Amino acid sequence: MNTPTLPAQSTAATAPPRAGVVARVTPFVPPLAAAGVAMALAPVVPLLSPLLLALVVGAVVANSPLMGVRAVVDHGPATRLLLRLGVAALGLQLPFGDIVGIGPVGLVVIVTTVAVTFRTTLAVGRRLGLDEGFVVLLSAGFSICGAAAIAGVQDSVRAKEKFVALAVAMVTIFGSAMIVLVPWLAGVIGLTDHQAAIWAGASIHEVAQVAAAGSLIGAPAVALAMTVKLGRVALLAPISALLAKGAKGTTAPLVPWFIVAFAAAVAVRSTGLLPAPVLEGTNLATTLLLAAGMYGLGMGIRARDLWPLPVQALTLATVSTLVAGGTSLALVMTLA
Repeated sequence: MNTPTLPAQSTAATAPPRAGVVARVTPFVPPLAAAGVAMALAPVVPLLSPLLLALVVGAVVANSPLMGVRAVVDHGPATRLLLRLGVAALGLQLPFGDIVGIGPVGLVVIVTTVAVTFRTTLAVGRRLGLDEGFVVLLSAGFSICGAAAIAGVQDSVRAKEKFVALAVAMVTIFGSAMIVLVPWLAGVIGLTDHQAAIWAGASIHEVAQVAAAGSLIGAPAVALAMTVKLGRVALLAPISALLAKGAKGTTAPLVPWFIVAFAAAVAVRSTGLLPAPVLEGTNLATTLLLAAGMYGLGMGIRARDLWPLPVQALTLATVSTLVAGGTSLALVMTLA
């Protein structure tokens, strides 16, 4: 008499619950560890923010034998989630009252610079025949807030990983150059510290790069430059919604969940109910999350794919930087 064969149980069904939890948590460990290292190194390298340092760590790992380790390679969903949480938490640094407090002149400089830079970069990029996804990513990154903006519009654009990495690389290279150039040119032109701070906040790509440039202008200029910059960051939500509305062949929602969370965080911050210790803790958490996400973007930077840098991409980045810098400077000298 044949003994009936019992159906084989799946590994997932027989695996202990602890193993499943470990498997889900493991992909988060490398990016968070890299972010922690970057935050520890940042005070030693003041011109590079934890976000940019984490990006470098990711790029180094991506071009090393560590890519043969499964826990390192399977970073995609984890780093995307961490980056989106960081973008959402960035809203906690944006009290609406501070943005309004810039005054009509500051608001005109912010909105006009972002609009002109975004539209001009799109037009020039298309004229150069570059990939549409890359052009939109670069337009958002250079006009709004660097890598965080690139992450914010990435769902709507659906660009290839190599184009995301290329856009981030351009933001890093050109934004870092502006840290030194903007304060130096402000002195050559004869701008006041007030004018120079508005110019830095309205033209430089990354939040951390603006902070570094502001410190070179003078300690009092940092707060104004950062407020202007965060005013640009506030435009991430409407531009992300516009891009999602115009996107074709994508199932992405009109406004991604993390942009909704970003707007909600701005509202919470604007109430003034959060005590200083909580805000300090959330700022650290935001930096950690964004840095972990930047590590993931750095993992997409493969030297063989990006080197030599495409001439058209360098041309577009140069034009976009000149437009952002030139438009904001003209407005500052005219209105401020």
